[in-house]
Amino acid sequence: MEAPPGGVDDMTRLSYLHEPGVLQNLATRYELNEIYTYTGSILIAVNPFQRLPHLYDTHMMEQYKGADFGELSPHVFAIADVAYREMINEGKNNSILVSGESGAGKTETTKMLMRYLAHLGGRSGVEGRTVEQQVLESNPVLEAFGNAKTVRNNNSSRFGKFVEIQFDKTGRISGAAIRTYLLERSRVCQINTPERNYHCFYFLCAAPPEDTQRYKLADARSFHYLNQSSCIEVEGINDAEEYLATRRAMDIVGINEEEQEAIFRVVAAVLHIGNINFAKGKEVDSSVIQDDNSRFHLNTASELLECDCNNLEKALITREIVTPEEIITRTLDPESALASRDALAKTIYSRLFDWIVEKINVSIGQDPNSKQLIGVLDIYGFESFKINSFEQLCINYTNEKLQQHFNQHVFKMEQEEYTREEINWSYIEFVDNQDVLDLIEKKGGLIALLDEACMFPRSTHETFAQKLYTTFKNNKRFVKPKLSRTDFTVVHYAGDVTYQADHFLDKNKDYVVAEHQDLLNASSCPFVASLFPSLPEESSKSSKFSSIGSRFKLQLQSLMETLSSTEPHYIRCVKPNNLLKPAIFENTNVIQQLRCGGVLEAIRISCAGYPTRKTFYEFVNRFGVLGPELLEGSNDDKIACQKILEKMKLENYQIGKTKVFLRAGQMADLDARRAEVLGKTVCFG
Repeated sequence: MEAPPGGVDDMTRLSYLHEPGVLQNLATRYELNEIYTYTGSILIAVNPFQRLPHLYDTHMMEQYKGADFGELSPHVFAIADVAYREMINEGKNNSILVSGESGAGKTETTKMLMRYLAHLGGRSGVEGRTVEQQVLESNPVLEAFGNAKTVRNNNSSRFGKFVEIQFDKTGRISGAAIRTYLLERSRVCQINTPERNYHCFYFLCAAPPEDTQRYKLADARSFHYLNQSSCIEVEGINDAEEYLATRRAMDIVGINEEEQEAIFRVVAAVLHIGNINFAKGKEVDSSVIQDDNSRFHLNTASELLECDCNNLEKALITREIVTPEEIITRTLDPESALASRDALAKTIYSRLFDWIVEKINVSIGQDPNSKQLIGVLDIYGFESFKINSFEQLCINYTNEKLQQHFNQHVFKMEQEEYTREEINWSYIEFVDNQDVLDLIEKKGGLIALLDEACMFPRSTHETFAQKLYTTFKNNKRFVKPKLSRTDFTVVHYAGDVTYQADHFLDKNKDYVVAEHQDLLNASSCPFVASLFPSLPEESSKSSKFSSIGSRFKLQLQSLMETLSSTEPHYIRCVKPNNLLKPAIFENTNVIQQLRCGGVLEAIRISCAGYPTRKTFYEFVNRFGVLGPELLEGSNDDKIACQKILEKMKLENYQIGKTKVFLRAGQMADLDARRAEVLGKTVCFG
């Protein structure tokens, strides 16, 4: 079939499955505000960068409820509906994996999925804090503390999340659990124009006067952790309104007034900590609080955290070293004191974020009797910037894992189709990225070598990079850039990424400085003290190294085990342009994302075997003109197909139970001959 002027809503129906055809189809549909397109059972969602409320109202939800997949236009609701029906009818756990680069629309897509599942599994007419309302309201709370404006997106989730929605045997939502991954800690202390820090800092600075006065807050521009970037306001975000909206959402998810108060005191304390500066002390390599302004912020931070001011000062500018004979107090120079200050701020903030997630989980509650769940994964897509650090490696490692899962699934679906049609499927080549995963996660791989470097006091990023160069010099997935002494390139499935090893060691170390731990554990505010519970005796005296990379590897393993036990559905979000504006479709940008998201790979897998599948009726209808005499007196389409193909002298095609399967290029041959017969040029669909 030729492509209709408005494009086709399922790419597998294109006669020519290649990049230009796929791109043309998506562009044509995008122009008509058709943002959703299928590729078989995969949904591609192109960000419209505008509100399209008619697409998501209750009427639309009702339309998709129980409709057969493919009967209505492609939609995020259709994917959620299939997952829900499979769970109810077949008793299987399902998962929906939403991926795409920053700004492609993952978070909004996830919210739509959750809204639809809440619509299907909600209790009609029940007011108050229902489980489904709490699940939905957890989104704005997590966004306030875990999202920020970045170069690529005004509301970028700086953490990954997997929401498990539990259902009872009648199909009603009965519980939920949120797991989060890899909050970007470095953002708390370090941002560049045109980015912002986490939203909650700006919301709080724009809060009503009684709140800002209580926390001794001034304009956001007066805080070091916010003014390193010239971007303070964001178009489309009203910080004052968002502060109140966040407080309302916190109410619904079960964070009470007193806890909210404590949370924002801690957020304010982090801002004050960032304004404490140091000057050289009288002793060699020692520091003192720089001036009255710094002293004011030190006092305020200690008031807000309800800890002793002198002890806070000591915890920032000294370290205790425990030897068998005695405890030695060592002073820190101003540069080390700044690093100590920032480490404290990052630790407090990441503990606060974890507390909020845990609190939401406890208040929504899990249903111990639930046998069925649908998991929704919203996680950062593949990243490649000018500067790529440890965070990018973790993100890209995640994507390699998910890509492998995706390839295996698509491959399996193909095999099942061939088995159903009873044809030979030995033609498919399976692309596996196990070798990149081995490079990163195996014994003696990147993460293991990084942990090793973190345990040796004398290691630097130079020695770490040298170790990588010698270990992986013959690995085809690892490249040493010619002129660099500390950069390294990994050949990922989505393209080469060059990483800068500079901060890898620091970023992989998740140790809490013993002095910081003791200071905050002794806080007279129970909330602050609970963020820093006492450690077992033997580990409390030294700053223990714990590897973020290894912990993440285990989290990822557990996520993959969960996903492997579910029936997966894929939504690939696409960002059509970098301007974040509607109605602009940049081809090169989109094709790169389709490559990264494995969409073209999925198409390639289906092309590798028999890219063109036509029902017998469709085939005869289209190519009957090539042998009209063969059709006479027979109404068996299967036999007619066989005869036409024999007459055309094609080889290697297969005839299944209901369809003809053609090898790559055969469709073009048949079309060319059809064009000759009809005496006109073929229209490429």
